[in-house]
Amino acid sequence: MSHYFHTPGGEEHRRRITARFWDTDWEFTTADGVFSADGLDLGTAVLLRESVPPGGASRLLDLGCGWGVLAVALASACPDAVVDAVDTNERALALCATNATAHGVGERVRALLPADADPDARYDEIWSNPPIRIGKQALHDLLLAWLPRLAPGGTARLVVGRNLGADSLQGWLEASGYRCERVASAKGFRVFSVRRESDR
Repeated sequence: MSHYFHTPGGEEHRRRITARFWDTDWEFTTADGVFSADGLDLGTAVLLRESVPPGGASRLLDLGCGWGVLAVALASACPDAVVDAVDTNERALALCATNATAHGVGERVRALLPADADPDARYDEIWSNPPIRIGKQALHDLLLAWLPRLAPGGTARLVVGRNLGADSLQGWLEASGYRCERVASAKGFRVFSVRRESDR
């Protein structure tokens, strides 16, 4: 299992990076010991490029938030929404909070360990570049813990590498009672829109 799924030891060695999406250049603070510390990873870039911010959303979830690019993007684009940014890496959560404050959305981005998230919260949308490398069963457990927190009619937007099992994950989601539609495919990644079958 990769080290960035847990809080690393040692010094942070923070640095500034620039990411361009939604026709805007954004600056973020990152550090050693978190996912994609040297810049915006390709999968998340594809997710942002192929997705439109949800209009009228009031509660959103960035699942596996890392240093907070999705949480900040969503909070910035959805001024009426609160964003729960969830990760198991406490260094990543601290960076997420720092970046949210720097972009003026710190009061609406809640950087949380999974256990600290409100279990009764229901999300209009969940956005995630899920941690595929934690293993298939752990990934399935993760998704089964969070997808039921979608509000009625809610959607999860997931980006998964084709060579990391995107197509098999799509089949598993459909077998688990979700309607999983591939809405984009670029640079070796699939973007899925996931809804409950009962929302049809």
